[in-house]
This record gives sequence, C-alpha cells and structure tokens, in this order.
Amino acid sequence: MKRVLAFNYVLKGPDGTVLDASERGQPLPFLEGTGQIIPKLEDEIKDLKEGDKKIVKIKAADAYGEVKDNMFMEVPKEELAHLPQLDIGAHLRLELPQGAHIVKVSKISDTHVTLDGNHPLAGQDLEFDIEMVLIREATTDEVLHGHPHGLHGNAGHGH
Repeated sequence: MKRVLAFNYVLKGPDGTVLDASERGQPLPFLEGTGQIIPKLEDEIKDLKEGDKKIVKIKAADAYGEVKDNMFMEVPKEELAHLPQLDIGAHLRLELPQGAHIVKVSKISDTHVTLDGNHPLAGQDLEFDIEMVLIREATTDEVLHGHPHGLHGNAGHGH
C-alpha cells in the first residue's frame, strides 16, 4: 500500500540562508514513489515516524543537479525590449514551444542578454530540516491520481 507522508520543513542553502519553508501549520503532503519531492530526500525520510525530526543534507547533484552550461542562452536585447525591468538577477517567464519556463537574467551586454534556464537551486548543496507530521495510507483515488488530496485525503480537486 502506498502512503501519504506530510512534513514540515525548512530548506537552507550551503551558507545557512533559509531558502524556503513550509507554511506554519501546513505541512507538505506527498505520495510515496511519485517523484513529488527530491528522490534522495524521500529516501532519507521514508522511515521516519510521526513526530520524528531529521536534518537531511543533500549534495547539489542529488538535489536539483549541477549548473548546466547548455541551459544558458543569449538573446538579442531588442527581443526583450518590451520588458520594463531588465536587471541582472531578474526572473523572466518565457513562453516556449514546450511550455512556460522561468529563466534568470545572468548577464547583460550592449547587444545581448544572457538568460540562465537552470533551476534556481541548481549547483547548491541543500539542507532540509524535517519534522514528520503525519503518515497514513493513501486512498485509492490518491494512488490513481498520483498525488495526495490534502492532508487527510478528502480534499477535492475543484474541477
């Protein structure tokens, strides 16, 4: 039987900066074995019991991967002329044939803008501070749909 596990987390970068955290009182539920969370993280926390706490350190390669050179692209400045704020570090949403993609402006020259399509956390070692809050069997619907329906399995989809 698959399980739904829900945990509170604080995610820190290599320098200890908090990058992300679950909302207070709203643990993150996931269905086992569906790739909803980083597989290495799932491995590390799947044996926890409710109430257990664990600090999980994950190397960049096992988290969001290393920074890939082929994810950078140079775009002529005029193609982005319609954007009000073009600063280094800004995030842009590109509508590409294969879907929307968020990229970061990494360099601006006189003629071109370099966009970085890597995951924002690529190349970073991560540390998750985990508190397991809830473990239960997944409902049949959840297994069929491949994701949890809320903490207790009774949240609808709204469609």
